Amino acid sequence: MIKVLFVASEAMPLVKTGGLADVAYALPKALLSLGADVRVIMPKHRAIKEKFEHLIEEVTHATIRLGWRETYLGLQTFELDGIRYYFIDNEDYFGGKIYRGGDEENEQYMFFCRGVLEALPYLDFKPDVLHCNDWHTGMIPFLLRTQYADAYPDTGTVFTIHNIKFQGQAKFDIMADVLSVPERYYTPSALEQGGSANMMKAGIVFADRVTTVSPTYAREIVETELGMGMQGILASRGADVSGIVNGIDEDEFDPASDPALPAHYDAADLKGKRECKKALRAAFGLKAEWYAPIICMITRLTSQKGLDLVREAADGLLGSGAAFVLLGSGDEEYEVFFNKLSEKYPGRAGVYLGYNEERARLIYAGSDFLLMPSLFEPCGLSQMIAQRYGTLPIVRSTGGLADTVDPYNKYEKTGDGFAFAPYSAHDMMLVINLTLDVYREDKPMLRQLRANAMTKNHSFAASAEEYLKLYGALAPSGKVKK
Repeated sequence: MIKVLFVASEAMPLVKTGGLADVAYALPKALLSLGADVRVIMPKHRAIKEKFEHLIEEVTHATIRLGWRETYLGLQTFELDGIRYYFIDNEDYFGGKIYRGGDEENEQYMFFCRGVLEALPYLDFKPDVLHCNDWHTGMIPFLLRTQYADAYPDTGTVFTIHNIKFQGQAKFDIMADVLSVPERYYTPSALEQGGSANMMKAGIVFADRVTTVSPTYAREIVETELGMGMQGILASRGADVSGIVNGIDEDEFDPASDPALPAHYDAADLKGKRECKKALRAAFGLKAEWYAPIICMITRLTSQKGLDLVREAADGLLGSGAAFVLLGSGDEEYEVFFNKLSEKYPGRAGVYLGYNEERARLIYAGSDFLLMPSLFEPCGLSQMIAQRYGTLPIVRSTGGLADTVDPYNKYEKTGDGFAFAPYSAHDMMLVINLTLDVYREDKPMLRQLRANAMTKNHSFAASAEEYLKLYGALAPSGKVKK
């Protein structure tokens, strides 16, 4: 049985700020169902302590060296949904914000990387593979191959890039101080990138295998500027870099049983979806005609998500006869814009700034279409969740959106969503208008597209199978020494 320690900064339902948390929950569950012994290790954030302290047991506590200083390391554990979780505990680092920003955040996760490796001897299993996720864990492969090489010579590492835009760029003197990294590693072939010590780069260079969250995004970050300066180092890894598309937990996201919905439905009977649409209209005060299509967005409010296109095309979108609903938070300029949009189009545009899981589920179920015009999108989960709820995605064909949405073909009458390619408001509105034409004029095709979307397999089972093959090649019995 392969033994995997999944290392992440957040995981559902313990704490969540983005899609990584969903993956850190659903992928280990899928791996467990395939027979792997998979456990998750993460920081013990304040939110975890507040919600789950009564369930958590202490494994050990110790004092570890962090550069010139000594600091507390707690290791705690509990089990949830069949998965064993371990927590790295230190109030100074994880008693406040999950991500502090700047030098403080860099030091937070340098400590976490050191803490994970220091905790390994106290775990009740010996992992064959450490599966690290994003820059917050990027120093683990580096430390494992340098400072801990004698202790764990056979332990494999997988480093998964969820979004290469965020790289953990730190001052080298801070890294040298906190993690005792020698100056000889401050080179372009190791840790240096653009004048900084780069923790994302550490993971890319020193992990045994590098994955990202969709095949198209894997190609994009190697071949185009979407590599954010890492194209060369990724290309140098050759076949060690691959893309494995994310999935969703189809038990968690199921309109036939979702407790957050006022009515349930499935692909064979969509009556409940109409009830959800009625509830959504009431929740957001929509006064548009009852039959008006609802286009939604559930997103972080950042330029990556294509919001400049939405801003440019907003009057055309709201003038098309559609209603619009948005849930999200982020950059102030977009929050101000969408607030003003709801004021300009009362009863036709509804906006919720922030995040509320139950309201998000109602939006997925009650909307007709989900708009995702992303500038780039490593994988994206919203489009898959929307399909599960019979809400057809309208996406720009990039990254995981290209891999998970089969665009409507009016000649072959196939598809499970709609797509455009050029990054322009004009092209986005062309496909939105096509979408609305299908909604208004071809109900049989609309029903077929919804059925295609709802019955599409977006489970993590296929992804988990691919990861198991990857792990198997890195386990002591299958590993080829570098």
